[in-house]
Amino acid sequence: MTYFGVLLLISGILVQTNQTITQQARPRARDLGIVVGVLPPGSLNAITDVPGIRVGQTTVIQGDSVRTGITAILPHAGNTFQEKVPAAIFVGNGFGKLMGSTQVRELGEIETPILLTSTLNVPRVADALIDWMLALPGNEQVRSVNPVVAETNDGYLNDIRGRHVGQAEVFQALRTASGGPVEEGSVGAGTGTTAFGFKGGIGTASRVVPRNAGGYTVGVLVQTNFGGVLTINGAPVGRELVQF
Repeated sequence: MTYFGVLLLISGILVQTNQTITQQARPRARDLGIVVGVLPPGSLNAITDVPGIRVGQTTVIQGDSVRTGITAILPHAGNTFQEKVPAAIFVGNGFGKLMGSTQVRELGEIETPILLTSTLNVPRVADALIDWMLALPGNEQVRSVNPVVAETNDGYLNDIRGRHVGQAEVFQALRTASGGPVEEGSVGAGTGTTAFGFKGGIGTASRVVPRNAGGYTVGVLVQTNFGGVLTINGAPVGRELVQF
C-alpha cells in the first residue's frame, strides 16, 4: 500500500541557469554504509518513491555572485486546484516567510504545487505560480488561488537583493518536473544555501512502513540552510572536521 506522505523541511533554494552544469556522480550516505533509522528506503530513497510526486528544479548561476534557483514539488500529475491534496504545516523555527500557510492551516489542504526559493523572491515566485495555475485547463473560472511558496535566505552566497528568480525560472521548474531520481546538492533552491558551516543544498529520502502498520511510503525533501554542528547517527562529524 502506498500513500501520499510528504515531510517538507524547508531550508534552501533552487536555481535556474544560463549554463550547463555537470555534476559528477557522488555516493549517497547509504552507499557508504551510513544507515539512519530502522525502516527500509523506497527504491529510489527519494520523495518520488511516493506515487505521483514529481520534482522540478531550475538552477540559476551567473558570474561570481548569483547562486540561486527554484525547486517545485508537484503532488500529482493532475490539476492540483481541482484535485486538492490533504496537507499540514508544522513550524519548528518561526523565522521564515512561508506564503500560503494560513489557508493550509485553516482548510488542511494544498491547491498548488509547493515551491521553494530565495527569501526575497517569494512574492515573485508566488505571482508566477498564480499565473501557472490560472492558465491550467479547467481553471478558467477560478477567482482565488492560494500559492504555497517557502524560502530560505541564500544571501551569504547569492546576490539576494537582485531577485534573480522570476516567471521563466518558475515555469521551467514546473514544466520539467518528473518522477524518478531527484537531483541533490547545489541545485534549484539549494544552490546558494549553507548548513553546519559547510555548503548546503537539496536532499531527499524515503522510508517504507511495514505492511502491518499500513505499508505507507513516506517521502521527504529537505532544503538545508542553517547552523549548528553536523551530526551523523549521533557522531559529531562537523566538530571533528573543523579541527582540521
